[in-house]
Amino acid sequence: MSEKLQPLIQQRADPYIIHHADGYYYFTASVPEYDRIELRRATSIAGLATAQTFDVWHKPDAGAYSELIWAPELHFNQGAWYVYFAAAPSREIKDNLFQHRMYAIRNPNSNPLVGEWEFMGQVDSGIDSFCLDATSFTHKGVLYYLWAQKDPAIVGNSNLYIAPMHTPWQLAGTPVMLSKPEFDWEIRGFWVNEGPSVLRRNGKVFISYSASATDENYAMGLLWADEDADLLDPTSWTKSVEPVFKTCYEHGVYGPGHNSFTEAEDGSVMLVYHARTYTEIIGDPLWNPDRHTFVKRLQWDEQGMPVFGSASLA
Repeated sequence: MSEKLQPLIQQRADPYIIHHADGYYYFTASVPEYDRIELRRATSIAGLATAQTFDVWHKPDAGAYSELIWAPELHFNQGAWYVYFAAAPSREIKDNLFQHRMYAIRNPNSNPLVGEWEFMGQVDSGIDSFCLDATSFTHKGVLYYLWAQKDPAIVGNSNLYIAPMHTPWQLAGTPVMLSKPEFDWEIRGFWVNEGPSVLRRNGKVFISYSASATDENYAMGLLWADEDADLLDPTSWTKSVEPVFKTCYEHGVYGPGHNSFTEAEDGSVMLVYHARTYTEIIGDPLWNPDRHTFVKRLQWDEQGMPVFGSASLA
């Protein structure tokens, strides 16, 4: 019988791990204070737990991107390091909590823990509304941007969108919606599709995402398309009608989600995600720091589809 899975890193939500060509694993995530972007690196996934942390960017005291720094992701695109993140305006602006926009910073140094990070400005989707959780990936020579955003004309808090990129901080095309909250498990507490992550394996492009409120209702869904399909055509994508990863009440792991994928030392795919270990949250859940980073091995079925398994077991 498998042992209960333990957190890799305490109090780090929205975790992202990249295994870079230099042999290092790099980690970033939302910090409980939501005031900065923190990076760390190690020669192994396990080593990230005790690796030194580096604060590479701090929010300004006021302005359009001065509050609630959420869900940073570190990517190496076109010869430089980029961090994509979401930020809200100053608290003096009414209802700033859900006024996030997406931003990018860049570092040309080969080691993202040193050198200067340049603020590249807003990654403008062309839709002036709440948006967050950006990721990027290159497929067949095209750099794509994938994120969550609210459409005022669609019921709910956020949908998933994709667009090609002109530069690693500018879009080259009109956003295309790939998914919106529609199933019962996606609309518990909030109507949410967010936190997309991309995995390419077995002739397919997979997009995992998270849905519902960020308590024990939080769960993960899956989209997939053929690797030769037009990724900008919504009809290329199939959506699972059931969640692929959800709360395990039996073992006390709650609200798994906002995942990323990384490659283990042996080449196997690892699922990186956050989850809570209790449900009795005191005060505003937004400021509860106890969403922890977990890592487990992803399995595969005979059809080449990912099997996420239980949130509590390796």
